[in-house]
Amino acid sequence: MSDHNKVEITKIDYSKDRPKAKNPIKIMDLSLRDGHQSLFATRGRTEDMIPVAEMMDEVGFWAVETWGGATFDTMHRFLNEDPWERIRTLKRYFKKTPMSMLLRAQNLVGYRNYADDVAKEFVARAAANGIDVFRAFDALNDFRNLETVVPVIKKCEKHFQGCICFSITEPRMGGDVYNLEYYVNKAKDLERMGADSICIKDMAGMIAPYDAYAIVKALKATLSVPVHLHSHFTSGMADMAHLKAIEAGVDIIDTCLSPMAYRTSHPAIEPFVMTLMGTNRDTGFDIKLLAAINRIFEKDIIPKYRHLLDDTKLSIIDINVLLHQTPGGMLSNLVNQLKGMNALDRIEEVYAELPKVRKELGQVPLVTPTSQIVGVQTVNNVLFDDDKERYKMITGQVKDLCYGLYGKTPVSIDSEVMAKSLKGYTRGETPITCKPADVLEPELEKAKKDVEGLAKDIDDVLIYALYPITGKRFLKWKYGKEQPPQEVRPKTMEDVKAEQELIKKALEGKLIERPEKEAPPKGEYLRKFNVFVDDEYFEVDVEEQGGPPVARYIQQTPLAANPVYAPQPLAAVYETPKAPVGASVPKASADYSLQGPKVQKASNPVKSTEGIPLKAPMPGMIIKYEKVAGDTVNKGETIVILEAMKMENALPSPASGTIKSVNFSTGDSVANGAVLCIIE
Repeated sequence: MSDHNKVEITKIDYSKDRPKAKNPIKIMDLSLRDGHQSLFATRGRTEDMIPVAEMMDEVGFWAVETWGGATFDTMHRFLNEDPWERIRTLKRYFKKTPMSMLLRAQNLVGYRNYADDVAKEFVARAAANGIDVFRAFDALNDFRNLETVVPVIKKCEKHFQGCICFSITEPRMGGDVYNLEYYVNKAKDLERMGADSICIKDMAGMIAPYDAYAIVKALKATLSVPVHLHSHFTSGMADMAHLKAIEAGVDIIDTCLSPMAYRTSHPAIEPFVMTLMGTNRDTGFDIKLLAAINRIFEKDIIPKYRHLLDDTKLSIIDINVLLHQTPGGMLSNLVNQLKGMNALDRIEEVYAELPKVRKELGQVPLVTPTSQIVGVQTVNNVLFDDDKERYKMITGQVKDLCYGLYGKTPVSIDSEVMAKSLKGYTRGETPITCKPADVLEPELEKAKKDVEGLAKDIDDVLIYALYPITGKRFLKWKYGKEQPPQEVRPKTMEDVKAEQELIKKALEGKLIERPEKEAPPKGEYLRKFNVFVDDEYFEVDVEEQGGPPVARYIQQTPLAANPVYAPQPLAAVYETPKAPVGASVPKASADYSLQGPKVQKASNPVKSTEGIPLKAPMPGMIIKYEKVAGDTVNKGETIVILEAMKMENALPSPASGTIKSVNFSTGDSVANGAVLCIIE
């Protein structure tokens, strides 16, 4: 270990100013992006970042990550916030500290590769709005997907941080894919592309401390640019991995402020401040300032999001990630998808199937979007396959992956899966070997025309270009063309206090408050009735005085051995009615990253249907109908594209015939089992 990298402890007088360390570790804070994305489903609102932004600007972070990843999608889809406005707003508060974003290479902040014209304009606008550091990665570590965005980052004179997605094929860095040589060679490729720093991106928290040491040591001996380590806390190893990386000479690490740390998030900064104090890697941070920021988080911000935190288990770590290698966000998506399909009891089957699917799809790293691609296909296999056939329902994104639209996979895709996925594929049945974007037609001009009269500037156009359905809906909310629903509005501290008061009353048995009033004296018309409720019955006195009977008091009576009345099962009472042919079907409202759909009940009596229904096999959002009422279809022909967990599923016709009715429209959210159309 060189003297420069060796951690040395120096005796200092803490009552005086701390001397500056010779080689201070640099810190990037992720609290305002990956922190709330990991813990609270990316639901953090800009208004809740402002109270801490100026104080965070005084800490001395190397950078703060404030944008990118899932924020763009979540903000416009679920929060009714303009993603671009967040950058501009926070930039007014972070005057000293550079702001960073997570860029998914040619995927940008979406789930597919976009055309070059969209990619170039997006990066230019991100830089113009206030992004200083572009942390760019490709899900397959195919750096051809960076070739379009890197020149724009450089032209804008911004920091290009090239990332290598960390994965393993064995408990340590063994195997014939993800080994030390693999990471060193990938790092060299990024340096040749002009990376200003290089990051090992461990999205699932799988990197072991001594593996972190080995990788950092090898990269420091090879590269001339700073080395950065990013690791989630999921498995519980990230703190140790960071410390070993510091011993090996890593230049930058990622942490969160403690209220936004741990679980599937990242290590907390405060223990590192104290651990490294007085060493040559001392952060120089003021622990009292950090504590003051934390108090604001705990008191004024976190309570609004606590209901989103997974508190179903006691442990804050999940060692299972070392077995199935599933990142925390991907795991929660799988769980919620299974919940929406009433199949959570099959989660163990999903865990068993997932490594098989991952291997068959080219041993891809599990990071957005490949984590969703592998995860959703795994669920489809578990729920829809049988002993005779696997991959019965293949998502559009798996087909795109097999064709090469995401890039080159680390190993070859299984030949049988490849052939089945590409059979009848619209672009052709022979996969491409060129850079994916080379086969994509320009998209920006068409997007401009599609939102002409609605979009006010190029930033609006890009929202639509990246997310045509939800993006257009957001623009209508933004400019008052449509009223945003209640569920996208922010929760206030007053709302939190009201909820807490209700919970307190419920725990005390006072949730239903009965008005206190004196009962009148019993009269001559008093009559007794038996009232049966489930396994109990009550004796009720009722007295009629010139009007309808009025209940005076209820006295609980011991239940007879064989009650005469048997209540009807609740399931029968609340059974979801089937939609009549041609009827207007109420839209469902759903947030599939958190819970099952909330379906509005029909207000009119429902009649029986005639014909063969095509039902939604899972909760999701209608992307588009390929057929309309009156069209003829053949069995197996695609009728509708359904998005579930950000992946597209082409739903085939269950029979040949004519489309009699179509019950939903593009952009509608539907529940599992919803009748999408009727065929006769």
